[in-house]
Amino acid sequence: MLSQVPGLLDQIRDRFAHVDTCPFEGPRVFFENAGGALTLKSVVETSAAHASYPDNQGRDNSASHALMQAIETGVSDVRTFFNAPTGQVFIGESGTEVLFRLVRAASLGAPKGGTMLCSTLEHPASRSAMTKWSENTNRTLATAIHDDASGSIDIEAFRQCLTPDLRVATVVQTSPVTGMSTDVPGIIAAIRTVAPDCFIIVDGIQHASHGGINLKGYDADGFAISPYKVFSRHGYGIGWASDRLTAVPREGLVGAPATEWKLGTRDSGSYATFSDVVDYFAWLGGHFTESKDRRAQIEAAGSAIQAHEHHLTKVMMHGVGNLAGLVDIPGVHIIGDPDSPAREGVVSLTLDTMDSIDLVTFLREQGIRVHIRKNDYYCGNILAPLGLDTCIRVSICHYNTEQEVTQFLTAMQAAANG
Repeated sequence: MLSQVPGLLDQIRDRFAHVDTCPFEGPRVFFENAGGALTLKSVVETSAAHASYPDNQGRDNSASHALMQAIETGVSDVRTFFNAPTGQVFIGESGTEVLFRLVRAASLGAPKGGTMLCSTLEHPASRSAMTKWSENTNRTLATAIHDDASGSIDIEAFRQCLTPDLRVATVVQTSPVTGMSTDVPGIIAAIRTVAPDCFIIVDGIQHASHGGINLKGYDADGFAISPYKVFSRHGYGIGWASDRLTAVPREGLVGAPATEWKLGTRDSGSYATFSDVVDYFAWLGGHFTESKDRRAQIEAAGSAIQAHEHHLTKVMMHGVGNLAGLVDIPGVHIIGDPDSPAREGVVSLTLDTMDSIDLVTFLREQGIRVHIRKNDYYCGNILAPLGLDTCIRVSICHYNTEQEVTQFLTAMQAAANG
């Protein structure tokens, strides 16, 4: 855990911009990490530098060579972070756009006929892509149903929907509403048992900041993340496609290499700023392993991050000292099992004595930033079955502190008391 290293949490927080102060409202606790994590200061500097460069890629000058090197290094760093020695890495407009591209390529490249499969736990990015491309390819779209009580979905829910003619399936690694992670390797293995040639796309967007991506162990065909949710900036998404998915016919420039997923000239700063993210994970992991191997350091960082976040979540649920946790505050209702080990940094809840929109405002006035979630096209798949119109989402990350959690709990007790 991060607290095992004296002073480390202070060093971590010092590496992030606006860690405890909003540039518009002043001091605040940032518990809106699922909406977009804090940004590394190094990312801000690198982004500004690359935005200022006038030179283009692929030219015969030192500046252009430097840009090309940044891209090459960035791709290598993504491979290390994903543990993806094979397949193709590419940059897209956003995580959502990357998911649409992966699903489109899989749907058009798979043999005609058959079925497709998604789940009710997924973000609308993947569910919408699956809906569109099942319709466009005249395939039936089956839907695995998540469990309302746990806030997650298990392997059996997928097994009930599997048929040998399954062509494309999507799996979400962590729900952005319930915060519950899924058994990605287990689900994929179950799908492959029944439909071994199915193209399987994984949405890793919500999971990425919490550590533990291992594409080499997933047997997936596509993977997507949104870097602004893992300490980088807005404006790009990162995708990975297996060699098998890369081999299908898809859009591209005539005469371009068959393995090329890139469409047009991408911002070299996208690659460079993600290298900053990977450098950060390696630096952090270096405090928990003696290995100099970057992948080993990233894995060590992931374990330390998860341990720290699980501790903060436990304090948030059950309190500390004489301070009550959420489960003991009257009128608080938590979505999903409060003590589930699958929970990753997100607690969504309602309060009997206050509407969610008013609770968000109340907490903001107490210096705590959270977010409302509504029964709409983003979150209706989770909230509608529970009979909820709204909830608030409290989302933590590893740079948050126990003191910040206790500040939140104190404010929640005040809100419950009216």
